[in-house]
Amino acid sequence: MPMLDAYIPAGALEPESEAQLCSDLTDILIKGEGADPRNPAVRALAWVTVFRPETVYVAGEPAQAPRYRFTAAVPEGQWDARRRARMIAKVTDAVLEAEGGRYDRDPSRVWVLTPEIPDGTWGGDGRVWTLADIVGVALGDAEAGRQYAEAVLAKRRGVATATA
Repeated sequence: MPMLDAYIPAGALEPESEAQLCSDLTDILIKGEGADPRNPAVRALAWVTVFRPETVYVAGEPAQAPRYRFTAAVPEGQWDARRRARMIAKVTDAVLEAEGGRYDRDPSRVWVLTPEIPDGTWGGDGRVWTLADIVGVALGDAEAGRQYAEAVLAKRRGVATATA
């Protein structure tokens, strides 16, 4: 269940480019979690929310070219160093491509934050969602979701599991 807060300055991208970027970001996030972006159940769990700052200041002055910030939040255990680095690089590249050459291609104008939400603290639909719940929905199999979450979280926390 990746959630992406996208801070895209007003007028930075053409509307069609921004719409394509949001679709591309959805794919990047889903793949970054190790899931299949063609799976409709998985896609339904992925949200991109666009925030529209009018002005971004750099060094106390309005920026001369757009500055972007993305916060890609995922359930605990879904990022490892390789996935995180790849996702950050892909988001940065997708944003610079979406600009269509309107500005100098400068990756320092794109920042990507990648927090993991501790298991049991993600809420939606009026209830708490655990990693097991989310993966169970994505796979269409609650037991497989539980087994996956147990293994991933045990590894992350350095705890042995019964199946390890």
